[in-house]
Amino acid sequence: MPPASTKAAATSASADTRLSPGAPGYRRTSLALFAAGLAAFALLYSTQALLPAISAEFGATASAASWTVSAATGALALCVLPLSALSERFGRRAMMTASLSVAVAVSLLVPLAPNLETLIALRALQGAALAGLPASAMAYLAEEVRPKALIAAIGLFVAGNSIGGMSGRIVTGWVAQMWGWRAGLAAVGLTSLLCVIAFRALLPKARHFTPGTLNPKALAGAVRTHLSDPLLVRLYVIGALFMTVFGAVYTVIGYRLVEAPFSLPQGVIGSIFLVYLVGTVASAAAGKLVGRLGRRGALYLAVSTTAAGLLLSLSDSLAAVLAGLVLITAGFFAGHAVASSSVSRTAKTGRAQASALYQSAYYLGSSAGGTLGAIAYHAGGWAGTVLIGLVAVLGVVSVTLYGSHSARVAARRPQLAAACN
Repeated sequence: MPPASTKAAATSASADTRLSPGAPGYRRTSLALFAAGLAAFALLYSTQALLPAISAEFGATASAASWTVSAATGALALCVLPLSALSERFGRRAMMTASLSVAVAVSLLVPLAPNLETLIALRALQGAALAGLPASAMAYLAEEVRPKALIAAIGLFVAGNSIGGMSGRIVTGWVAQMWGWRAGLAAVGLTSLLCVIAFRALLPKARHFTPGTLNPKALAGAVRTHLSDPLLVRLYVIGALFMTVFGAVYTVIGYRLVEAPFSLPQGVIGSIFLVYLVGTVASAAAGKLVGRLGRRGALYLAVSTTAAGLLLSLSDSLAAVLAGLVLITAGFFAGHAVASSSVSRTAKTGRAQASALYQSAYYLGSSAGGTLGAIAYHAGGWAGTVLIGLVAVLGVVSVTLYGSHSARVAARRPQLAAACN
């Protein structure tokens, strides 16, 4: 057996070969995963800006039409863990490529759906296909990028998500206004195809991936280990609650803006999602935010920003509503980038499974938020949707405060033990 010093040297050498800003391959990796995130979010939420039009064609309520979004995110949440296990065996790069390719293929069938039930089923299949991307992407970055650059790299991937969500909604909105919602969905599918081609061409081969075996017992053991870690569990809950807010707001906002006193056309409603650019900036700045405020401080700032946006959006002024959406988007993406990168740093083994559990919680939050937000809107208007968001925000505060309390208690234990001795 080699001495510990030899092992440490080997570990150090291995770490030195990981990517960092300015190193060859770092920019290609960042651009590739940016393109992947862009395609994934454009596809995943492609029907969200079109919900009023879908409701009108199929004679469906807001809550029924919202399932075209919730079915996709829910299927992703259910499938992300088993597909992350496949990535441990076949590689992150292969899994991400297969995931995006199948999702794009399904996107070409979605515009042909003859009824709402078929549309929901195709969207669920699309969400299940996309499940291979998020956890594999984060595991790829954790393995190939140096720890100090990890938050920035994941922030850029999340930024791709935000631009994908924005561009997908804008494209569908304007195309739908001219040629109908089916043409809007087809346009997103073709755009995503170009992103997948760019992703495959740019992403370098993994240099630090070691294939594992498909062992269900080992997978169950890894899941138990992660779920027994209080910090990871808190991060999973925080991700789910942040996404509950986001899912509720952006599933319902189209219905609010198409009605009085706003009465906006479909194309303009799609353009509202330009506020996602704020999410791009917030995600990319998450690393600096954590450096200045710490993780808990960054989360408190994200929560405060989100809550302020929710309250501001209650106004009947379009300018105030837009300002509220800006704050909600900035707070959400900052909180998500901090929580997701913390998962990758906290998990020492089974990173793909740790990230997969986070993604499961995150997208279950999206499904719950979209459905609950639509039901609340039907029952109490926009104020009902905002109430759902504020309850979720309060949950994030409670979980973060509990984490701070637990950390203080753990820090005092050695002092108490020393005093007793």
